[in-house]
Amino acid sequence: MSEFFLELFSEEIPVSLQKDLRKGLLEEMNKIFNEKSIKSKKSFSLSTPNRLIVVFQGVDKEVEIKSEEIKGPKISSSPHALEGFLKSKNIDRKKIFRKKTDKGEFYFYKTKSKKLKTLSLLSEHLPKILSNFRWKKSMKWGNFDLIWGRPLKSILCLFDKKVINFRLHHLKSSNLTYIDKDFEEKKKSFNNYLSYQQYFQKTGVILDQEKRKNLITKNIEKVLIKKNLIIEENPKLLDEVTNLVDKPYILECSFDKKFLSIPKEILILTMQSHQKYFPLFTKKNEITNEFIVISNKKDEQGLIKAGNERVIEARLNDAEFFWNKDKSQNLVKKVTGLKSMNFFKGLGTYFDKVQRMRKLGAFISDELFISKEKVELSATICKTDLISEIVGEFPELQGILGGHLSEVQGFDKEIVDAVKEQYLPIGAESIVPKKLFSITLSLADKIDTLTGFYGINEKPTSSKDPYALRRVALGIIRIIIENKKNIKVKDLFSYSNNIYLDQGFRFSNDTLNEDISNFVKDRFKFYLKEKNLRHDIIEAATKILDLNEISTTYEKAKSLNKVIDKKIGEDIVSSYKRAFNILSSEIKSKNEILSNTTDPGIFKNDFEKALYKKTNELKQYFSEMTKNQNFDDTLQLLATAKNEVFSFFDNVKVNDDSEVVKRNRLELLNFFCKTYDTFIDFQLIKDINE
Repeated sequence: MSEFFLELFSEEIPVSLQKDLRKGLLEEMNKIFNEKSIKSKKSFSLSTPNRLIVVFQGVDKEVEIKSEEIKGPKISSSPHALEGFLKSKNIDRKKIFRKKTDKGEFYFYKTKSKKLKTLSLLSEHLPKILSNFRWKKSMKWGNFDLIWGRPLKSILCLFDKKVINFRLHHLKSSNLTYIDKDFEEKKKSFNNYLSYQQYFQKTGVILDQEKRKNLITKNIEKVLIKKNLIIEENPKLLDEVTNLVDKPYILECSFDKKFLSIPKEILILTMQSHQKYFPLFTKKNEITNEFIVISNKKDEQGLIKAGNERVIEARLNDAEFFWNKDKSQNLVKKVTGLKSMNFFKGLGTYFDKVQRMRKLGAFISDELFISKEKVELSATICKTDLISEIVGEFPELQGILGGHLSEVQGFDKEIVDAVKEQYLPIGAESIVPKKLFSITLSLADKIDTLTGFYGINEKPTSSKDPYALRRVALGIIRIIIENKKNIKVKDLFSYSNNIYLDQGFRFSNDTLNEDISNFVKDRFKFYLKEKNLRHDIIEAATKILDLNEISTTYEKAKSLNKVIDKKIGEDIVSSYKRAFNILSSEIKSKNEILSNTTDPGIFKNDFEKALYKKTNELKQYFSEMTKNQNFDDTLQLLATAKNEVFSFFDNVKVNDDSEVVKRNRLELLNFFCKTYDTFIDFQLIKDINE
């Protein structure tokens, strides 16, 4: 058993490209091993900022290619077809034979079994794999033709302790690599991965990215315990710093406490996004003036710590200057500045947008019984932070900064929170706004955006959604459902369209309202699927979806999904199906047209009367149902109809000899099914036998 060992040494590769290379190259190598039947016991890939390592262990030195029969053209084919087959396989007529198959008689050629050296196979395919690797971003350098993520300096490539000889443009493989990434002068030879790994381990280099991550996490934890502080979980930042260093050391740093007067979001972004630092917090989640830096070398003289503290001081001085400047500018007076900031081509400026949001917000405020004046004021100022210095520096803070600025300038807390939470939810796992003014502003923003983009036909396609409209629609759905509010979404979209028209915008989409309804319905179905509701329940709930009743529809579907596989669910569905199947059969076979009127005076027995009485009870219940109805109780009530339904079918002949009686009984079954369908379209719900 042998070992394949590849190391690619280059200038520092950015984190995202490094991860793609580590994963992608291993996948490509595994493909070749599988295609060529090269067996191995273990394979892995590692990386540091400068080095990409791929290792296959327990590899066979030889690969046996078994004999196989290769099918050629039919014997009835033209001579040219046969000649083409012989030429493609580089064989003569003596080596082919005829063979009958299910599809006729064909020419066949049988290859000979042979053994190939793994070394030769790798030497042949490695240059192709490396040359064809697809980078998200790549570059050329000097006068070389090689395209790589960053300038590639050397290729160490071994199999069974021997060099796999090949060329990759101007580079030739060898058993050498640079051992000093900073000076690139010293080289050293290696004959296997173990000696390579042991050498770098002695120099303090940790080649395995997972071991680096674990070491960083462990050492951060030690600092936190010592200082009795915490950090915010940030897997992305931890992953990033892990791939930025190969000799991780923890540095404990701090900045002047005067900067703690700046909103903590600014401090966090400055440290995390710009500098890749870990800010430290108290157990009460209050930010401190301390932070952790992950250095790539030991700070013997404290110079690295001092340098990082100088950098953060300069950054925070800028942030403090911008913050003080922004908070001194009146937000209401800044609204006119939005006239010079375009929202989107064909949809006007941000000033136009906030005017539309004011009107939409006023509409929603009437439904939620909250102050229209406060809603309109929050809509007026909600986008002014877009022209602030801080948001220019930190776009991620839009909305959040607006909340801080409105708080400093003395606006009511409801307005402050609404401005701060206007973009929520920002993702599938993000929290949704819960306060009424925040709900109103967030919905107004999203409804205006969705209407506008659909109006100018900037719709998502099956593969692309450049303006995140799916996320916008899902945000609307989540806000409504998770707050249990039946907002009149359908009416809002229609009103939003009219507001655009009042502003003088003319949309090219003639089916705007229909398109948006279908889109939101599709996103609602996606939401139900993500909540693991049964497929038939999703279809039943959305067959005729009233966008003004999204919350109620969801609660009904959720309640039914909870009991569908239990006795209650079986009783409900079996009762409905027994009535519906007979009713459907009669209507189809006899082309019956029912008038939706049942005459109790024609009833011949108590079983008809009992079913009629029960159905009327259910109808009365649905007519008195409130918005906050407990649908679990509703299903319990529907299940109680099983006794009357089954007693009816066990004792009553629907197809009575009298046409009048028969028709009245069909009307009774129709009355029963329609009453059930008030809850959900039970036609689409499968029973245990379907």
